[in-house]
Amino acid sequence: MTNDEIKKMEDRQVPHGRIDLIGCGRLGLRIGINLMQVHRGGPKTIGAFDGQKIDGGDVIFTLLGAKTGQNKPDFIKQLCTHKKEFREVLSHPEYITDENLDLIEGDVVIIVIAGGNTIPTAAKIIKHAHERGAKTIGTAGIFGYGNENIEIKDISEYDDTNPAIEELRKQGITENHLVLTTNKLIRDNEPVTPYTLDEVAKIITMNALKLLDDRI
Repeated sequence: MTNDEIKKMEDRQVPHGRIDLIGCGRLGLRIGINLMQVHRGGPKTIGAFDGQKIDGGDVIFTLLGAKTGQNKPDFIKQLCTHKKEFREVLSHPEYITDENLDLIEGDVVIIVIAGGNTIPTAAKIIKHAHERGAKTIGTAGIFGYGNENIEIKDISEYDDTNPAIEELRKQGITENHLVLTTNKLIRDNEPVTPYTLDEVAKIITMNALKLLDDRI
């Protein structure tokens, strides 16, 4: 293989498309960092959405240099040190509502929002993304000590034993949406450990990149 042939192949492996990250908490931060570090491909643009500010309990943020009171999407943008023409993070320090759904423009949309009943909001985001032809990934319980069997497959492939998935189905999300779960929910009274979050972030990142390449 000649240098010119290698150069042509390298030129094709450049960042492309957009991945939107809805939720920039402990899991979203990990996914955002993973996406930033992808080489020879990955997203050209990462949209980061979250209305929450960093507080003293956000240890992974403060370990990386965040300041208390800083908007979480702004901090993810701060961590992206690429040249803008190579990869850019767009910070949206706000929660997704019916009024701002149109801000979501990703080819792939990752939904990792938490706190309270987030399923109605997630369903609206998924429907909006699908109307645009985008691919979606979300979670349905990621509790556990760290040695759980993590599943990821289309929502249509799950049985009826996970109440979070069943609630999404009641909201009209029955196919074409990837769901990741440890099959442990808040009712199981187990923690969410950093080990689980690391593994979940890895799996979501890998699948988001595959969906991006399929979409473009």
